[in-house]
Amino acid sequence: MPSIESNQLLLAAAAACEDKKAEDIRILALDPAESGLTDYFLICNGTNERQNVAITDEVELRLKREFGVYPNSVEGRRQAEWILMDYVDFIVHVFSAEKRAFYGLERLRKSATTLSVAELNAEVSARITEARAKKKSLAKKTSENVGAKKIAAKAVLPKKPSPTKGIAKRLAAKSPVRRAAQKRATKK
Repeated sequence: MPSIESNQLLLAAAAACEDKKAEDIRILALDPAESGLTDYFLICNGTNERQNVAITDEVELRLKREFGVYPNSVEGRRQAEWILMDYVDFIVHVFSAEKRAFYGLERLRKSATTLSVAELNAEVSARITEARAKKKSLAKKTSENVGAKKIAAKAVLPKKPSPTKGIAKRLAAKSPVRRAAQKRATKK
């Protein structure tokens, strides 16, 4: 299962595509048995080559600025008919409309599940809430265990007897400073 962070990156990339007016944005959740390369494909198309480059530039800029993440590789930017950006956990494909229809990645990945941005966003929110709840319950258990250990330690430890005046005087007489003072006093 992809991490929350990779899903947040994917959502940011989809938002960048949307901001640059990419058309027909789709997220394909790939079957792990079929594709060991990546978890998701983000597929969209622009109306011309210049828009395709602008879309990929925006994706790269946003992920770099917001998350400090760079693509492992970018291919096809020069021709700009099919630009591929590899972010390991997901791959962004920006097509021209003709090349998208010709290659038909959606048809090739029949076992893939198509997700909407809203569905992925809901999944990320649910996983974040779940992770926070686990963290909170773990912290509560830990604090309860620490409190129980402190109480058990207090019950096990014997109580120290309070020193009486006589014991305190004898201890003071045995201290090295006190003995040195007594020796000097007897020598005079």
